[in-house]
Formats: sequence, structure tokens, C-alpha cells
Amino acid sequence: MDQAMHQEKDCLFCRIARGEIPCKKVFEDEEIFAFHDINPAAPVHFLIVPKTHLVNLYDADLDQAPLLGKLFGVAGRLAREQGCDDGFRAVVNNGRVGRQEVYHLHIHVMGGPQPLRSGR
Repeated sequence: MDQAMHQEKDCLFCRIARGEIPCKKVFEDEEIFAFHDINPAAPVHFLIVPKTHLVNLYDADLDQAPLLGKLFGVAGRLAREQGCDDGFRAVVNNGRVGRQEVYHLHIHVMGGPQPLRSGR
């Protein structure tokens, strides 16, 4: 991992990306990490997170555009690999009102064999 990459010592997703907390990994490279949600809202439900700590979209700016593009750029391929052949939902919860629970930017990728219900 790039030593210049900012991470927070106690952030749950930073700790998962560092391998300190076990998870069911979907994908990893030098900049991003994807893993299954521990409380899935759909038959397929995983998260894609940057390894560098961004609290949410409020903290993102044009300097992070390549990283943000990469997060969404792998979503379709990973969704297909996980069995979402007929569509999926990509959701970014942002802040308290947006129902963000972990304050490290992440994309929820959700899908399955049937249309998803509203919510989350």
C-alpha cells in the first residue's frame, strides 16, 4: 500500500482494508478494496471503498476524480462477477440525513435475481 495514502487508525473500513479485521473480500488493488456487507440488504451486497480515507462525498474534490471514477468503474464488472447479470443498484449514503453509518466513503453494490425493493 502506498505510504502516502491517508488512513485513519480507528476507522472500520481503513482497518478492513489493512487486513486488521477479517472480511469476505471481493476485490483488491493498490487503491480500492471491495468486500461483502456483513448485514446484506439484497442477495448480492458488497461495498467498494477507497483505501485512502475520505469521510464522504463532502470531502471529495476534483483531485479525487480518478479514484472516484475507478470506484464506479469496477462496480459493473464486480457486480457481474458476483452474479448480478440483470442489473444492480449502486448507492452512496452521504452524511447523517443520507443514512451513512460508517464515515469512510463507500459504494453499496446490491443486486440479485429479482428486482430490488425500495429503500437503502
